[in-house]
Amino acid sequence: MYKKWQFKENNKIRAEQISEKFDIGLLVAQIIANKNLNDEEIKIFLEPTRDNFYDPFLLPDMENAVDRIIKAIENKENIVIFGDYDVDGITSTTVLKKFLEERGLKVRLLYSK
Repeated sequence: MYKKWQFKENNKIRAEQISEKFDIGLLVAQIIANKNLNDEEIKIFLEPTRDNFYDPFLLPDMENAVDRIIKAIENKENIVIFGDYDVDGITSTTVLKKFLEERGLKVRLLYSK
């Protein structure tokens, strides 16, 4: 499989302005400039709070999933987590595994490839 990388045109002037205004390195400033963020969005990007996170309960059936996990914790059930074998998949399954193990559950991980 061949991938064709596409590079955005660098906005060096905007990156330098962001770097200076927010006291960050030029590389990070360039990434932000490429995202076309305004000053308020840049502040959130650099220093997010919990209020800035995506609400996971907007995902379909999230409440059902949470209820089922709570039931599994209460019943000390064995758990299998099935995750993607990529950077965010491995990270998220590891975080969930640690959370569940801290609650006394036996957890097994399976990954798609």
